[in-house]
Amino acid sequence: MTTIAVVSAGLSEPSSTRLLADRLGEAAVSSLVAEGTPAHVVHVELRPLAHEITDAMLTGFAAPALSAATAAVVEADAVVFVTPIFTAGVSGLAKSFLEVLDKDSMADMPVLLGATGGTSRHSLAIDHALRPVFAYLRAAIVPTGVFAATDDWGTDGDAAALDGRIRRAGADLAWAIRASRRTPQEADALPATPDFASLLGGLGH
Repeated sequence: MTTIAVVSAGLSEPSSTRLLADRLGEAAVSSLVAEGTPAHVVHVELRPLAHEITDAMLTGFAAPALSAATAAVVEADAVVFVTPIFTAGVSGLAKSFLEVLDKDSMADMPVLLGATGGTSRHSLAIDHALRPVFAYLRAAIVPTGVFAATDDWGTDGDAAALDGRIRRAGADLAWAIRASRRTPQEADALPATPDFASLLGGLGH
């Protein structure tokens, strides 16, 4: 079954960032299922991990909860990553989480980017502040990023436009998953270890 890790870097509860992340994950799953590919999401909420992320940046070691979260991300088949935008940039929590990942762990990973903010003036932040970070990590970033301003959750017209962007982005991620050249995890790629009897049998030749 295809696994999509949905990462939310929202700082409040409830969080519009988490809401957008969930809807993007659901859109991707719906698109995959419609094409006959079973899929599900795993949620990674960064807010409860803030102290562990800081400690990992200072010490180089990840506590158990953070280790589980990073494993969920790098072992997934695709990632939805959504951050709030502050002062025209991604949140420090989002950037710090990406900095504790191994620099090669996201290579070729299909990634859908999203962001939330108070005003549409921040809508280009996905391209100038978030996309370059994932490009450095060599992720396979889908073309459609989704930004949701406060007004996008309000009037019917804006909400309908946001729904359309979410559906398109979900379809883009589903396509990227089907076309992915993501290599197997290293443990899966290791050759099988011969048993002891086989090794002894080979000595007779």
